Amino acid sequence: MTRSPRIPIATTAALLALAASAACQSPGRTAEAAEPSRTTSPTRSSTPTPTPTPTPTPDLDAAVDAALAALPDPSGRYAIAVTDLTTGEQAGHGTGTYDTASIAKVDILAALLLKAQDDHRKLTASEKRLAEAMITRSDNASADTLWRSISGAAGLAAANKRLGLTDTDPGSGGHWGLTRTTAADQLRLLKAVFTADSPLSADSRAVLDDLMCRVVSEQRWGISAAVAGVADGSVALKNGWLPRTTTGRWDVNSIGRAQRDGHTYLVAVLSDGHATRGAGIETVERVADAAVDAAADTEAT
Repeated sequence: MTRSPRIPIATTAALLALAASAACQSPGRTAEAAEPSRTTSPTRSSTPTPTPTPTPTPDLDAAVDAALAALPDPSGRYAIAVTDLTTGEQAGHGTGTYDTASIAKVDILAALLLKAQDDHRKLTASEKRLAEAMITRSDNASADTLWRSISGAAGLAAANKRLGLTDTDPGSGGHWGLTRTTAADQLRLLKAVFTADSPLSADSRAVLDDLMCRVVSEQRWGISAAVAGVADGSVALKNGWLPRTTTGRWDVNSIGRAQRDGHTYLVAVLSDGHATRGAGIETVERVADAAVDAAADTEAT
């Protein structure tokens, strides 16, 4: 494997800002932590769930574990799940459940798109505007509106069953940002967003792909570290960050697709317990970068 000289992690956001408009080219482009409102309406019936997430590959698991063990001590705890769609290999590190913060917005949009599919329609002009604001700018008011339109926690739970998620609990009391999830479940969500083995149609997946490619430059940190300094690198992502009043600490998460060196990786990094947002971002970027590097090195040998 040949890789361009690395750029320090601190410059990742600046690098991605320069190429934000061309960060990834989506096939069939189509479009398109606050405390959300509550709702109690029921949702539509489920359809067969996607194929379960494959068991992690032992050699890749060991390589990722070794790479992460070599990192400086993180400012909080974290968990990561990564898969190479090109080879089918997968690895995970860390356990436990985490607050989603704004990465829940990908799940909300997936639920909305499933609902539109059930109704045999495309998103309305209003839904497209709200979805674009929610994903590309992480607008909370737009997320509040779309949360209500999918019937809130009940709607998200029903959609997640169809999407193959098994360890995600929607936030109680209407607080979508306090949805609890695991790295493995977020990887299942990413597979539903970025692969054909999904209850989401090709058109629906293209909406999510397009918007995650167009996240504003100042929010293009996180898993983007895995493609910094790579000539053919691109990323589609959604990040989440939330200061918890109960602990005084930060939740910081990053999920999405990273493409480099002819391989496509899906990466989910969840973390909490950080003293500052910046410390959380640094941890997430180090972890994502090290894990994808380990995966790339393993595949090159």
